[in-house]
Amino acid sequence: MSGRILEAHLIDSIADALQYISYYHPPDFIIAMAQAHAREKSPSAKAAIAQILINSRMCALGHRPICQDTGVANVFVEVGVEARTDWTRPLQDMIDDAVRRAWRLETNPLRASVVVDPLGARSNSGDNTPAMIQTQLVAGRDVHVTVSSKGGGSENKTRFAVLNPSDSLADWVVERVSRMGAGWCPPGILGIGVGGSVDKAMAMAKASLNVAIDITDLRARGPRNSIEEMRLDILDRVNALGIGAQGLGGITTALDVKIAAHPTHAASMPVALIPNCAATRHVDFTLTGDGPATFTAPDLSLWPDIGGQGPIGRRLSLDDLTDEVLASLRPGETLLLSGTLYTGRDAAHRRMVETLREGGTLPVDLRGRALYYVGPVDAIPGEVIGPAGPTTSTRMDKFTKEVLAATGLKVMIGKAERGAEAINAIRRHGAVYLIAVGGAAYLVSQAIKAARVVAYEDLGMEAIREFKVEDMPVTVAVDTAGNSIHETGPRQWARA
Repeated sequence: MSGRILEAHLIDSIADALQYISYYHPPDFIIAMAQAHAREKSPSAKAAIAQILINSRMCALGHRPICQDTGVANVFVEVGVEARTDWTRPLQDMIDDAVRRAWRLETNPLRASVVVDPLGARSNSGDNTPAMIQTQLVAGRDVHVTVSSKGGGSENKTRFAVLNPSDSLADWVVERVSRMGAGWCPPGILGIGVGGSVDKAMAMAKASLNVAIDITDLRARGPRNSIEEMRLDILDRVNALGIGAQGLGGITTALDVKIAAHPTHAASMPVALIPNCAATRHVDFTLTGDGPATFTAPDLSLWPDIGGQGPIGRRLSLDDLTDEVLASLRPGETLLLSGTLYTGRDAAHRRMVETLREGGTLPVDLRGRALYYVGPVDAIPGEVIGPAGPTTSTRMDKFTKEVLAATGLKVMIGKAERGAEAINAIRRHGAVYLIAVGGAAYLVSQAIKAARVVAYEDLGMEAIREFKVEDMPVTVAVDTAGNSIHETGPRQWARA
């Protein structure tokens, strides 16, 4: 008979799991992405998927985070009612201890993204606690745990509705995805929870994202029930939208669709839709009393051989951004950036705008410069900076008009589309908007040759930094005339 499941077993296992998923994609995800890369017809989308796969392999070898947004810890715990444990503390306290250990590991520190007092100062907890926990008591003697890290870009695209029982679930999902934009970093997985109550639907949708990708096998054998038929229908219709990788236009937007259902009130059909991004991260394990869980690295043969050459594109000096050069850039064009690049995201933008409104002077001169929307992971010895992929740019839209008008900023770099107001400001001021690939943070960081904090150090990951970059790969998303690849790309690849 196995021994007791100790508190140390649980904490050690979850801490190790959180580190493991920070640099290893699940094998099923790697395979699905490799298949998507092989069949993609859009050059822009194919190049984006290639960057994600190259980044994934680099992270697996280097044990550094797949994405700079190392996520919020989501832990699903099923405790057998006959399990023998030595636990005396609340589950939340034990799991938070594991999160602190994982996030503060010196050899691979993760980015603390959780803020406390969400309606007030929103100060960072510093260690990414508390974890988000779902717990069930189940039959048996074991404790089964699923650990995932969920980034803010995809989490922010969650949608919920209570439909009429006669409404079409598939129509609702497809319509919501069509309006979701690219901030969730496709291609990824769509998790859908149907029925139960409001909270049950959300919980089912979140948990479904941790189920292995099996849509290719399902299609090959054929659906066995109405839910499997609906999964295929939704997947085909979503991919026919033409959104594609990073919203650039292409044939693969979703890799799989998961649907979990539960009995519900006769008058209701609660529906939750939660997407998972190109930094899908999860692993599960079972504790039986024999000690903490162990994790095996994925076989390197899982990653496809897509060529070892560096990115190819037009070289652009960030230290010589003339109006003529900027006007020559076209949506969809690949650029390799070199020179001086400043960083700034939500908190920095808010502070800059407050300073400008008060008639103050900004701590950095942005005239004729480029600004990267990024909150990087801390560096470890031997690194200039940790993984430094882009954040969702639409959150900066409300600041863009004032910043461009007051500073003379000429280039913004982030991910996903811009809203109409931001595009109008870009056109009015002869600026451009570029995108880096979300889900390729470690790859992007290799182009950063020097980094230092130059302002707002108290903001931590959101401080303004000065980067010196060399051949940083980006794609032109909005040109000086206001033309957007996130409009033209999907339109080109949409299928009736």
